[in-house]
Amino acid sequence: MKTTFALLLLMISAPLWAQLPVADEFKTSKGPLKIQPLNHATMALTWNGKTIYADPYGGAKTFEGIATPDLIVITDIHGDHFDVSTLDVLDLSKAVIVAPQAVIDKMSDKLKAKTVAVNNGQTITKLDISITAIPMYNLPEAADAKHTKGRGNGYVLKFGDKTLYISGDTAGIPEMRALKNIDVAFVCMNLPYTMDVPEAASAVLDFKPKIVYPYHYRGANGMSDTEAFKKLVNEGNKSIDVRLRNWYTVK
Repeated sequence: MKTTFALLLLMISAPLWAQLPVADEFKTSKGPLKIQPLNHATMALTWNGKTIYADPYGGAKTFEGIATPDLIVITDIHGDHFDVSTLDVLDLSKAVIVAPQAVIDKMSDKLKAKTVAVNNGQTITKLDISITAIPMYNLPEAADAKHTKGRGNGYVLKFGDKTLYISGDTAGIPEMRALKNIDVAFVCMNLPYTMDVPEAASAVLDFKPKIVYPYHYRGANGMSDTEAFKKLVNEGNKSIDVRLRNWYTVK
């Protein structure tokens, strides 16, 4: 009876962790880097005793079981990246936020006091992490585009000897295609907001990350075909490790 009851308790408590996407761990020159996909464009990174959130979204439930953040990076003004309702319920007592000026302009005074502006082409260092803001924008460029050049940031983050790229909302822009020595990349693909599967695969084949995760792949017409993305990338370059994770688990 005790065994049955214990198993029942385990079954009740297990779904949160069962539903989380797989967390991956990479060796760096300054200890392991753990990557936990969470929701759409949201992930948690753990390194050197610190926890980093990228584009926290989806409310407190997204972060159940995840340590409170020491650093937050935000890419854009849209609600699936700059989610005020989520930021308001998180424990930000020790967090530094890094964001483009367009995001900061929409923040409350309380959030502004915790935030450092970084715009396209700029590099800062926080918590021993080098953070470089990379452009993210739609092609062809237009004043009424959903993402205009200079407003939002992709990010290149350096954790010891490992370099990680977060695309944010972007097309397969020249600045992405010109990236070098990226160990891990997160690349979006959701029409009509960013790019389709062939464009995303083409961009990845140009900058050749060692590992790439398709993320941010839910669009106006449902989910992008991540298996097709993997096939296109590996037909062009078998050495690129394409890792498919479910970024849309329900908790």
